[in-house]
Amino acid sequence: MIPTENLAPGTPPLAEFTPLIVPEFRGNEWEYVKECLDTNWVSSVGTYVDRFEKLTAERVGAKYAVATVNGTAALHIALMLAGVETNDEVLVSTLTFIAPANAIRYVGAWPVFIDAEPKYWQIDPARVIDFLENDCRWDGHTLVNLRTGRRVKAILPVHILGHPADLDPILEIAAKYSVAVIEDATEGLGARYRGKSLGSFGQSACFSFNGNKIITTGGGGMLVTDDARIAKRAKYLTTQAKDDPIEYVHNEIGYNYRLTNVLAAIGCAQMEQLDTFVQTKRQIARRYEESLSAVPGIQIPSEADWAYATYWMYTVLIDESESGLSSRDLLRELNAQRIQTRPLWQPIHRSLAHPQAGSSSCPVADLLYAKALSLPCSVGLTHSAQDQVIEAVKSILAKNQTAAEAPRSA
Repeated sequence: MIPTENLAPGTPPLAEFTPLIVPEFRGNEWEYVKECLDTNWVSSVGTYVDRFEKLTAERVGAKYAVATVNGTAALHIALMLAGVETNDEVLVSTLTFIAPANAIRYVGAWPVFIDAEPKYWQIDPARVIDFLENDCRWDGHTLVNLRTGRRVKAILPVHILGHPADLDPILEIAAKYSVAVIEDATEGLGARYRGKSLGSFGQSACFSFNGNKIITTGGGGMLVTDDARIAKRAKYLTTQAKDDPIEYVHNEIGYNYRLTNVLAAIGCAQMEQLDTFVQTKRQIARRYEESLSAVPGIQIPSEADWAYATYWMYTVLIDESESGLSSRDLLRELNAQRIQTRPLWQPIHRSLAHPQAGSSSCPVADLLYAKALSLPCSVGLTHSAQDQVIEAVKSILAKNQTAAEAPRSA
């Protein structure tokens, strides 16, 4: 038997177990892919690439979109086009997948990790403001980190788990110091901040269509922007900076980052179903909330009154002092019942991959990492399968609470 905790998110489900999150194909995916195969338009040129870009831009409310091989490639290009250079610094969420920190290093810059706020688990705007106001020097043109002497060039807030970060205070302080804002909305397609779609704020934004995202192309990403110059440069750089397609003349270093037509075809079919997928995700979240909110030791996620969340990954916090077991204990117990769950990412300020990056302490992210557990939440999760997850969680917690109370009563 393959342990469920060793299955990557997006892996097709095995028989008789409930996966964490897998893709849902129920629309025109086969038809569109077959058209690509029948016509031989399978590589990085084809009508579906243009169509997918147009659909994404329209959905987000951006003027332009450039399709890439994955979300990390989009982040890399977005940082380059924000003017981030070697030995610059970029403020970024510490509680996120490692990709944005890696992309910052790709351009030779350094991440400065910012803690999460405790209510919605997003990057803490107060920490961003405090760092820029008190730990940096502004000469009217350049913002410099007083400790490192490096230029602070951008802020990269990550909207994690399908809930928006609170952007207004971040955008305001960024404008004050002429710092670019790049949204990492790789987990946020379909979510809204104060009525506007994520990806429509800042200089540019990036999305991911990995197999575990709310819609998928198998891989794939997208850079969106309202800036025509950025869009033009992004398309140029992601197609190997080709200046003459006949003679293959290249005047700059470019990247092989364009999305293929066959994957874009899947993306078009998936985009047609986005609203239905978001609605289903929110229904799954409501059922978890109704069933688990009163269970001792479980804290369910909150949705801000200014937010419309997709609940891309439904994540709860496990309080060991109340529940009688840790989040990892619960993970193992659920795995024994063939229910796949996972913790959040190790906060990146703890990562050995980024030992020289700058950050102050990030106690909220550390606490969330210790307590968080994501539950099965695929778009195709049936009510009966979700009920089994809910009953398993309740049963395990009840058993451990009873066991914990027994010595006290004795």
